[in-house]
Amino acid sequence: MDKSVRQELQSLPKTLAEDVARNLVMVARLLDSEPEQAYGYAKVAFRLASRVAAVREALGFAAYANEKYSEALAEFRAARRMTGSVELWPVMADCERGLGRPERALAMAGEPEVHKLDKAGQVEMRLVAAGARRDMDQAEAAVVTLQSPELASSSVQPWTARLRYAYADALLAVGREDEAREWFGKALEADQSGSTDASDRLAELDGVEFVDALDTEADDEPTAARTPDASDAETEEPKTEEPKTEEPKAQEPEANEPKADAEGEDEKDVEASEASEEAPAPETDAAAQPSTFLDNPFREPQSGPAAEDASGHDGDHDKQD
Repeated sequence: MDKSVRQELQSLPKTLAEDVARNLVMVARLLDSEPEQAYGYAKVAFRLASRVAAVREALGFAAYANEKYSEALAEFRAARRMTGSVELWPVMADCERGLGRPERALAMAGEPEVHKLDKAGQVEMRLVAAGARRDMDQAEAAVVTLQSPELASSSVQPWTARLRYAYADALLAVGREDEAREWFGKALEADQSGSTDASDRLAELDGVEFVDALDTEADDEPTAARTPDASDAETEEPKTEEPKTEEPKAQEPEANEPKADAEGEDEKDVEASEASEEAPAPETDAAAQPSTFLDNPFREPQSGPAAEDASGHDGDHDKQD
């Protein structure tokens, strides 16, 4: 927090000063990323200490960020009356532009207060005046307004990128495309904080189109079937079922088997017949070992009875899943 703001808050009770300070810190932190929330904190600070110039200035900037130009202009005027400073003069002129009064902004650019501004303030006032010229459809005059020693300087200042960018944009508005490309490049060189979109403007002039990697249309296209690979085998292991064993059924005598005559059958034939009825039926192939296709799901199934059993097990497995 600025030293002058701390001095202003010292005149308040300690608890109140701490509350106001916390809200001002949140305004400064959220002003660029969340201007609506910053405006809410500024209103709270205003209710707590409306007679503190720093509070009125913070509310003015929060209202300005939310395009509440009438409220912002009123708060800037109040802060200027409290402090007597002229540093808010350029942003006050820009509020006039936001209210649809570019002629008033131009009039403020010619007032004696401008000469009291530091170098950064004078550059800011020049940017506002050039914007007012363009608002009034005076594009050529906007180009001339921006031509200054600060623009021609090779040193890089905090305002250099914005000044060069505004000049390039003004050149483009009057059809001087080659010069505009040159100055957009110079703006990009000086834009260390990324305050402008000079790189995008250069790409636009060069006919370069950027493709969004997160294009939602690509998600709507049907996905082709994919053959499982070895990486899938590490993550998803097939579930194997224990082979079901079937109990052997007692073999019934065939219908065409000759019935022994009770009177003419000898004892040997009777014993042989009884032995054949008591003998268990041989085990079927259903109790054989699992198919090799289940052991390795990435091998093509083989033809024959083993393949049919494996296919049957897979069908049951899919239904269970």
